[in-house]
Amino acid sequence: MLSDCTLLDDEAVAGLAAGLPAWTCDGSRLTREFVFADFNEAFAFMTRVAVVAEELGHHPDWSNSWNTVAMTVTTHSAGGLTGLDVAFVGAVDDLLR
Repeated sequence: MLSDCTLLDDEAVAGLAAGLPAWTCDGSRLTREFVFADFNEAFAFMTRVAVVAEELGHHPDWSNSWNTVAMTVTTHSAGGLTGLDVAFVGAVDDLLR
């Protein structure tokens, strides 16, 4: 199941690059920077992501500086990437479509 908290094996982590080309994977976390036209668009995006985070019970490490949102996703309790991370970033990507 994609939304579980079981640590992904090395093969699954290696395959993330193909399935999530906009994200950078260092083996234990996924990162991405989002750039918007202005602060209002960036903040609106963060608000939509917050709804997804609450629905999934999974929250990113993130920061915002004017029109830019930097996001890092990992499952701290599992010590790396899990299916929940994959589900979360997929939902975030869906917000941009």
